[in-house]
This record gives sequence, C-alpha cells and structure tokens, in this order.
Amino acid sequence: MNALLAEQTQQLQLLVEAVAQLRAEISSAKKEANQAVSETASEVYVQMSDWALKSSGATIDLQRTSETYDCKENWGCRVLWFFRTANPPDTILQPDVSPENCWPLQGHEGQVVIRLPARVHLTAVTVQHISKEASPSGTVISAPRDIAVFGVDADGEEETLLGMFMYDVAEEAIQTFPLKNAPLPRAFLYIKLLVKSNWGNPAYTCIYRVQVHGKMAKPESLN
Repeated sequence: MNALLAEQTQQLQLLVEAVAQLRAEISSAKKEANQAVSETASEVYVQMSDWALKSSGATIDLQRTSETYDCKENWGCRVLWFFRTANPPDTILQPDVSPENCWPLQGHEGQVVIRLPARVHLTAVTVQHISKEASPSGTVISAPRDIAVFGVDADGEEETLLGMFMYDVAEEAIQTFPLKNAPLPRAFLYIKLLVKSNWGNPAYTCIYRVQVHGKMAKPESLN
C-alpha cells in the first residue's frame, strides 16, 4: 500500500513538473511572438516618412485651428489638473505620447491645420491616442472618432477631400489610414484634420499625435 502511494506521489510530482515546464515554454513563446509583432510594427512605421514632425519643420496654422479646451472654466477639472495650462496644438507634432500629453480641442468636434515642411504627395495619415489600460481615468471617451482629411491650398480658399475614416478605440492605439487615390498627383503644403465626433466626451477631444505620410514633391512640380 505504501509502495503504491509512493509511486502515485512520484507520478504526480512528475506531472506537476511537466505542467510547470509547459507553462514556461508557452510564456516564452508568447514573449517571442509579442516581440516579433512589435519589431514588425516598428519597421513599418520607420519606413513611412512622417512629414508632421515639429523637429522637421512642421507647424500648426493657429488661425485655422480650433480653440484649445480651457480647463479653468470647469471647477472639477481645475481640481484634477491642479490649475496647469493645457497643452498647445503642436503637441500632436511630437513623438511623446505619454498619458495626458495630448492636445485637447474644445468640444466634441473641431479641426487642426498642419503646415508641412515641404509640399508632399500624400499617401496616408496616422492618428494616435492612448489605450484604455494606459489612461489615468480608465476611459478613452475623449479620443477622436469620425475624422475627415483635406489637402489645403496655401491661401486656404480651396480644400480637397482626401479621405474619411473612423478611429476605433477597440483597435490598436496607432492607426494608419491610407488616403484615396494615393499617392496623390497633386502635392500639398497644408493638411487639415476635421474631427467630426469623439467617443462620448462633450467637453473636449484629445489628440495625442498625428503623422502625415507621403513623398516630397519634385522641384519641377512645386509651382
């Protein structure tokens, strides 16, 4: 009887060790898979030139951009934000997308006009927010939802609709949207993002980062 019990105990111990080893192998495989996906994604984004970087000369056309949300108008917001000043629109032209480092535009709809450092044949636009898990409030209702993209003349009198899309908070935080007829035969110096709605915040809409992709126009096509 004792011998049988000892044998069963030994078999159980071997089974426990096998399960532990299997779990370790699965965990290792998951880490490798996640790393591979991350590296692939990074390669894709690196290969796409970003023409909306402040460090590369991109700027915000403030005259044609919506107002920044004024937190001081809301008492509860003042308490939570400790009276700090809201981030300016050119926050979206910089790679720092840490939580709360976004540009809050007034209301659930608005626009931003970006002056690119050169005329560009546009191909795609990337919009970035933060994930629900990374959000200090635990929600992403301030994320933009329905967005329209326009190429704009320097004088602002003529706008060309380049695409309409939805930023889906259920998907990845970084979402790239190809523009119709890309690469566009016409090059633009200005691009406008029109936010038509967000995911439920009536006071403000937060945009963390916007990237503009395309090919710089050749000198002969600048006129």
